[in-house]
Order: sequence, then structure tokens, then C-alpha cells
Amino acid sequence: MRFGTLALADAGGAILAHSVATPSGTLRKGMLLDDAAIERIRAAGIAAVVAAKLDLGDVGEDEAALRLAEALAGPGIRVETPATGRCNLFASAAGLLEVDAVTVDAINRVDPALTIATRPPLRAAEAGRMVATVKVIPFAVPRDALDAAVEIARTGLGPVLSVRPFTVRAVAVVSTLLPSLKRSVVDKTVKVLADRLAPADARIAADVRVPHDPAALAAAVAEAARTFDLVVVFGASAVVDAADVIPAAVEAAGGAVIHFGMPVDPGNLLVLGRVAGTPVIGAPGCARSPRENGFDFVLDRVLAGRMPSAADIMGMGVGGLLMDIVSRPAPRTGEAMREDPDAPRIAAVILAAGRSIRFGDANKLLATVDGEPLVRRAARA
Repeated sequence: MRFGTLALADAGGAILAHSVATPSGTLRKGMLLDDAAIERIRAAGIAAVVAAKLDLGDVGEDEAALRLAEALAGPGIRVETPATGRCNLFASAAGLLEVDAVTVDAINRVDPALTIATRPPLRAAEAGRMVATVKVIPFAVPRDALDAAVEIARTGLGPVLSVRPFTVRAVAVVSTLLPSLKRSVVDKTVKVLADRLAPADARIAADVRVPHDPAALAAAVAEAARTFDLVVVFGASAVVDAADVIPAAVEAAGGAVIHFGMPVDPGNLLVLGRVAGTPVIGAPGCARSPRENGFDFVLDRVLAGRMPSAADIMGMGVGGLLMDIVSRPAPRTGEAMREDPDAPRIAAVILAAGRSIRFGDANKLLATVDGEPLVRRAARA
């Protein structure tokens, strides 16, 4: 591809690099300069334009973007019509986004003209969500480079991009109870979980509540595991040891703990196991909040039938430091846990605002009564 300033006499068939204003309207960048467009530019008193001319071995930006996008797309991926050298890829149904990161990196190294960007892998993608985009940087790319990129995409062990459909439908939630735990907290937790499950077309099929005791919890988990696709346990107290109530109950129910703890914060205190072949997640306390936390990292995979291994969980540390949850009992920073003895103690807040339109030219908050502004009298009272 040749790029630069071209006299109008040589610009026929070139691609306009920058928009040009003419008396009959603006010619947009990226358009193919035919005879009519050149005459409009000449009528504007312009003798030359910055443009690109494709060589015989070049492929135009839209065609190149489409070819590469189609080579990337696997099951569950829809390819959009390209425009301005960009071709977007969308999830055709809700599921778990799977990305062959090694292949994406290899393609991005073929030629600077070819770029692929994706959403983070192994995260939920609702139907219609953009999951990747292919962008051809210049107006054309050498055919050899495009062919090499497409070949890399098609010779891997599987599709470069795919969306694994969610398969879990019926979920049992088991909550353990202590006298200090309010029923309203448990009710809200169940609602938050239901909202998390909804995009995956999963539902809470059983809401079981038992004492915070290994035997009672084991019986409830064993029963739920025989009936439902997934069991989620919310403990009244955080898990602090591999022998604590939730992991002990999983083993007492005849199951096995796959992993306790995860390098994601919030979410460190998660328990993952199986009982009777059914996944069991001991949710960390932060999962009571709708904010993203480590529970989501595991839940997304389990809902799509991709059960994480202990190694998978231990590999979640890079990118695992998430936004802190304000309501957590032990904030991340020590300063937040210490009370400042010199901090002001606020008993009340007076809201004194508004434009005081109905009061005329004066501001009623600043109006004086017995020589004292009204807002001050209100505060003193």
C-alpha cells in the first residue's frame, strides 16, 4: 500500500485518508475516490489530497477484518458486518467466554496492521454481548500477513473464541443460622444470588436453612446434591480453617473438598467441593453483596459445566485484586479498621440548600431573624 499526498490527477481509485469539506458537502475519510468525488474536491479549490493506494497484493481493511474474525469465531459466536476496518464478535447466547490466549497473542504478533482485543476469558457473557473485536489499523493489509494470521487461527487445537453455554438450571441454596444473624440478611443474600443466576437462566429451586452445625449442614447438602445441579452454601460465620463447618460438612456428606481459599480479594474464603457428583460452593461472605468478587470467578465456570480444579483457582491471583466491598467486616486496609480518637463525632447533618425562588430576591436561609441568619438559628435549635 502506498500512502501520501497525491495530486488529483493521480488520486483516482485511492482511499481518502482525511475528510475533505467541499461546497456540496463533506467527503468522509475512508471513501474510494471516483471521478465524481475528485471533481467535488477540485471544485473546492484543492489540488491534492492525502490518500492511500492499494497494491496488487493488498487486502482492503473491511475484507481483511471479516476474514480474520470468521477464522476466530467458534460455537456461540456471531460475527458482525465490518465497517471502517473493524469487525466485532458477539455472544449468540449466554455462556462462558473461552479464549485461546496463546493463539490471540500469536496473531497479534503477525503484523502491526492486524489486531484482536477480547474480553477477559472464562467470564460470563450474556447473549448479544460483544466479546471481541478485530481492527485492521491501516486501510489495507498485505495478503501474505492476513493469510498467515488466518492460518494460525484455524490450525489450533480448537476454536480461538467460543461461548460455552450455561447448563446448570436448578440451584439449591443452603444457609446456616446463628442467633446473631438476622433473617433479613439471609433473605437479602438469597435475592442477590437469584439475581446472579438469572443471566445464566438458572434459578433457586430450594432455599434451605439449618443451624450452623456440621451434622445439620451435611444432611442438608447431601439431600440437595441428590436433587439439584448445584449447591451454594452461605455460612452464618466465615470459614477460617479447612476443618471448619462448611468443609467438614462437605466431607461428612460423603463428598470431597476440591479447594479451600482462593487468591482473589474479596473472595479469599471460598470453599469448592463435590457431593454425589454435584458441585458445592461454600460462598465467601462477600458473595452476600452484588459486587463482583471471587465467588463470581468460580460460579461462572460452574454454571457452564467447567468445574475449576485446585490449580485453576490457585491461578486466579493475577487480576484477582478487585474493588473492595464497603460492607465487609474486615476492610482490606488497616487504617479503615482503626478508629481515630480525634475524628469529629457527627450527631446530625442539616441540609440547607436550594435557590429560594419562592422567597423573592432574598435567600430565606440567609434571612435574619432577631439579627441571626435563619439557617444558624435552625442549627442552634
